[in-house]
Amino acid sequence: MLTVALLCGLLRTFSMGEEESVSFVDDVLPVLGKAGCSSSGCHSKPAGQNGFKLSVFAYDPKADYQEIVFDGRGRRLSLGAPEQSLILQKATQAVPHEGGKRFDRESTSFQVISRWIENGMPYEVASDSVLEQLAIVPKDFLTKPGYEKELTVMAYYGNGRQRDVTALASFKTNKEVLVEVTESGVISVSKERTGEAVISAQFMGEVATTRVTIPAAAQISEERFAALPKHNYIDALAYQRLQNLGVFPSPRCLDGEFLRRVSIDLIGRLPSAVEAREFLANSNPNKRSELIESLLQHPGYADHWAVKWADLFRPNPDRAGVKSVYILDQWLREAFRENMSMDVFARKILAAQGSTHRLGPAVIYRDRRTPEDLTTLFSQVFLGVRLECARCHHHPNEKWSQEDFYQMAAFFGSLKHKGDGVSPPISGGWEMIYHRPGGKVIHPVTQKVMLPKPPDGVLASFPKEADPRGWFVDWLVAPDNPFFAKAMVNRLWAEVMGRGIVHPVDDFRVTNPATNPLLLDALAEDFIEHGYDVKHLLRRITNSALYQQSSLANASNGSDGENFARSYRRRLAAEVLTDALADITGLPDDFDGLPGHSRANQVWNFKIASNTMDAFGRPDSSSDCPCERNLSTSVVQALHMMHSQKLQDKLDHKDGRLSQLVGSDRSRADIVEELYLLTYSRLPEPRELAIATAAFEAPDATRQTACEDLLWALLNSAEFVFNH
Repeated sequence: MLTVALLCGLLRTFSMGEEESVSFVDDVLPVLGKAGCSSSGCHSKPAGQNGFKLSVFAYDPKADYQEIVFDGRGRRLSLGAPEQSLILQKATQAVPHEGGKRFDRESTSFQVISRWIENGMPYEVASDSVLEQLAIVPKDFLTKPGYEKELTVMAYYGNGRQRDVTALASFKTNKEVLVEVTESGVISVSKERTGEAVISAQFMGEVATTRVTIPAAAQISEERFAALPKHNYIDALAYQRLQNLGVFPSPRCLDGEFLRRVSIDLIGRLPSAVEAREFLANSNPNKRSELIESLLQHPGYADHWAVKWADLFRPNPDRAGVKSVYILDQWLREAFRENMSMDVFARKILAAQGSTHRLGPAVIYRDRRTPEDLTTLFSQVFLGVRLECARCHHHPNEKWSQEDFYQMAAFFGSLKHKGDGVSPPISGGWEMIYHRPGGKVIHPVTQKVMLPKPPDGVLASFPKEADPRGWFVDWLVAPDNPFFAKAMVNRLWAEVMGRGIVHPVDDFRVTNPATNPLLLDALAEDFIEHGYDVKHLLRRITNSALYQQSSLANASNGSDGENFARSYRRRLAAEVLTDALADITGLPDDFDGLPGHSRANQVWNFKIASNTMDAFGRPDSSSDCPCERNLSTSVVQALHMMHSQKLQDKLDHKDGRLSQLVGSDRSRADIVEELYLLTYSRLPEPRELAIATAAFEAPDATRQTACEDLLWALLNSAEFVFNH
């Protein structure tokens, strides 16, 4: 039901003069949208509601007009008595309406529809024009806690017309705890919190946003920010953002924390005790940069990063075939071994042709077999845009339409498959993926043949016999492409910083803007200038002072979760944790179908059994990719670490590390230090050392049981399970 505030807003911004014309497209559809009639929870359900069906968010206005004016012999409208029309009787609940009361008889919404009927129900009128832009006024502003303000939404049309559509726009906030917004566009800023929120307004398929920034009340001097270490442009741009918010970054992390963090991030492994001792004792001021360089050349780098990209592309072996999945996995690993530039990586995938038993990228097309499925996958991975919603209707939170979706799908319309098709649960055959001119992609509503056109791009132009994908890749990796470089650097940034500058990483849209757009732009420019070199970008990020911050909060940044004022703690990924347990206990795992003592990040098939990896969120590729990692914690994980019989067997194994330490002549303090270095990459604090060595004096304790209990406790701590 519309609130009193909304009704007042309607009267304020949309009063109807006698001389004004009313059309279905320009006036009635916005009223129905504001009332919620064309939402997916009402008459825009797939089957409609009680015999009345509208398109979602009015993406098909002609079908909506047909439904309202002509369906059921025009029973919803009454030309002789417009105010008695069923559509108005239901909306005002003069007759029973399952959706409740949507507006009052005295409202402007009622007047608009009534007058439209009275004027003969025109679909369009002479003054109608294409809506080209939506804007919120004011745009991006600073304010104080407790502030209230009424926003204005302006629509700009192709014929030069400007229109205040505040009363007909739908408003959302991305942070209700910080800034609330009413249905009529009045914002209320929290009195207790500071930060930044984005308010979005939607009207007839167009979306506009404004950022509301509430800096901290406590002032931090410019001198303190000026004194911060700046290793490269990342730090300068990040500190400027934090200064605007009144948030001060955490100090530099300790050497042990850095060693552990960067080793996990770049190669997915914990340092050995020897490596940790050497790094902690090293007095070279450049030791962190030298460590980064050595890790980027480490053999484990390729396997670690190939696993991350396999999450995005790896198909279900029951569907694509075991050999095909293996071929794709090995191709990904080789790509990262040779540090394949990301533009070449994208080209080899997007333009792939060949056998699924010989060419890794071709396997993706064996799994994703239709232009629509390929569009969904590639738009997320390479554009950072979720076009999936536009497959069926206009995107609810973005400008993308069905036409945008199917124009991109047209690039893949001429792909063909020859050979054994997929036939789960066993698909052991192979296929040849190839291009043959003449394929078509049809718009499901208009039935038009779609011409290839990338999102926000121009219609593709290429020879008739050419593969359109070649044109698409050329557009994608061009230096001026608005999507590719930003999507790639944002994904890489998120992997080592804990979250994206745009988050989620595959959800770039105007209603989900970058928290630091200047930093994102600078990273993208750097990436392009250096040939889309992944190692270069990782080197740049990990050498920054921002990356090397402590994860401990200070008085000003405890509530920060998006501006990187401190290092964000992240649970270890399934493969990293599994390998860490093997390295610490000195007992490698054996995986079915792999050589003995293989590492968890060399496992290429989710069907290869590992209870530990399953407990800690290994993606199940039987679901649709991209399978983003879920790095949240769970009770299952805690119970697994506490009660895993396999872990207990490793702790007391006669050939394990603990048995070797117990059988050595090393002192209790030396053993405790060794275990701390193995699990935390640091030496124990004096108090920790005292508590740990006291465990050897516990009643009935032996050297073996004391060591087992100590290591069990260390492995079940947050300091071990999290990368910090």
